[in-house]
Amino acid sequence: MLKKEFSKKDVNRARNLIMGKTGASTGTQIGYNKETKEYKEGDVWVENKKTWTIKNGIKQTVSKLDKIRKETFMPLCCPKCNNVRKKRLDKPTYKIHKKCHDCIIEFEHKLKIRGEYKNYRKNLINKNSLDIVNEMESYLLDAINTSNSNYVSEDGVVERWVGGINKKELTKQVKAATKIRRKHIEKKLND
Repeated sequence: MLKKEFSKKDVNRARNLIMGKTGASTGTQIGYNKETKEYKEGDVWVENKKTWTIKNGIKQTVSKLDKIRKETFMPLCCPKCNNVRKKRLDKPTYKIHKKCHDCIIEFEHKLKIRGEYKNYRKNLINKNSLDIVNEMESYLLDAINTSNSNYVSEDGVVERWVGGINKKELTKQVKAATKIRRKHIEKKLND
């Protein structure tokens, strides 16, 4: 003898299991229906403060670092000649030229035959100099803007120094000097 009767929901669930309908509903529900949107390949949308996209049929989040990841990704094969990149100099040359070392040698050889190699090399050196100036400016501006009011001595004692530098004036001088250097390098690039 049963102490408790089966509810209609329990009977419907047992009936569904016997008939093989394991996913069938046993009752009606009332509530909120979420609005669903269909997205296609390449669509980009924002949902819950996250950016999403569909690539190759898979829903993926779009990260802030995707551009950097794409820039630093090095494929197994050279994109130009499709040869496997296994030489020692392939990695550093790929970072600069996005080709394997053999493709760079072939490219530079063709430039030497046409007599354009000196200009090519001069432009590479000047672009590298521009990058160095940009990095130096960034480093100096960061150094100027760091706090220098507290110093820790060898004994671990925090010392507070009075005085310092005029940050606005020094920032102005650094920017002016880098501007002059950039103009000089750009003039070399254009000549």
